[in-house]
Amino acid sequence: MSFEVPEGVRPVRDAVHAFMVERVEPAEAALRAGGDEADALLRELQRDAKQEGLWALGHPKELGGGGLPFLDYVYVNEVQGRSEFGQLALGTFTLQDSLMLHRHAGEEQRLRFLEPLVRGDIWPSFAMTEPGVSSSDPTQLRTRAVLDGDEWVITGRKWFTTLANRAAYTTVMVRTEPEDVPAHRAFSMILVPTDTPGYRIVRETPVLGLDGGHCEVVYDDVRVPAENLLGPRGHGFVIAQERLGPGRIFHCMRWLGQAQRAFDLMCARLHDRTAFGEPLARKQLMQQHVFESFAEIQAARLLTLQAAHRIDTGDQARVEIGVIKVVGARMLHNVIDRAIQVFGAEGLTDDTPLGHMYRHARAGRVYDGPDEVHVHTVARRLLREYADGRTWDFGLR
Repeated sequence: MSFEVPEGVRPVRDAVHAFMVERVEPAEAALRAGGDEADALLRELQRDAKQEGLWALGHPKELGGGGLPFLDYVYVNEVQGRSEFGQLALGTFTLQDSLMLHRHAGEEQRLRFLEPLVRGDIWPSFAMTEPGVSSSDPTQLRTRAVLDGDEWVITGRKWFTTLANRAAYTTVMVRTEPEDVPAHRAFSMILVPTDTPGYRIVRETPVLGLDGGHCEVVYDDVRVPAENLLGPRGHGFVIAQERLGPGRIFHCMRWLGQAQRAFDLMCARLHDRTAFGEPLARKQLMQQHVFESFAEIQAARLLTLQAAHRIDTGDQARVEIGVIKVVGARMLHNVIDRAIQVFGAEGLTDDTPLGHMYRHARAGRVYDGPDEVHVHTVARRLLREYADGRTWDFGLR
């Protein structure tokens, strides 16, 4: 593999970068304010992205997307990730859900949910995490669904169902099998329209002071048709793993864009601000911030490209994805933290995007599996190779 941006990808990458810097980033404050004006502005950005051929670039072509191969998508996603609104403006925020439906949805489900999802006409949400349950061990999930005639009856409570307050439906992971069934074959995925009676949003849970649409939802005897089952019964864990694996590397791709933006802000600040008679850029401790940030960004970027390369070859890349999820989240947090330090008091305000970026970065070490779980699973996989009399040949990976 080459580490250069492929010639065939560079034009679309440059176009996405320009769209982000010139259109999305200047609109962040208005988009963050919410309300009708923010919605209208987002729709305008989405229309522009479609007209300029930048819409849903990572979606398969047969679904109406750009059909970029996985590795090529890294180069585009890393510049799209410069802003938290990049996914929404460019139609890639539905990618995990679209791929999940593409693999497992029936014909009626595809017509009702998948096609409008890719067009951006509706928003999805996904419910797995529950309050009071350690989500690093999802076999403990308590939400249940019982088949009553030709309907599933769902009872339970979920939280961190992101964008449930705007979504047309939620894909809910529930226990459908009795207690004597092994846990990893006891859960299923069910599609629940958010206007179904008994589906009740309790609150939008603030995360580090930010309202990001992370909703707590009660399922009070929610009834949906039996055909709303997604994939085979008892295959919830299989579908969840298919969804979460690529999702984790999508996060890492976007984190590269966030880190690059923080790095740009930090370096510009070091040249613009003077103290004690000279630019901050001449201070050795400030130069150390630049060095450490560059090294961490580049290391995380190469790890991300390697993981994407493994996926492109048909490998599940579980070790590579687990590693980059931890390394990428730590890198993002560290780079933004240094940028805030360089900005001083201004970095603590909302006069720069760094404060919002910092809080989102900290959450990245928790969602889609906390660091500790990925460290444990990756180390266990590596040690298993040695227990079986093999070694881990880095050159062949």
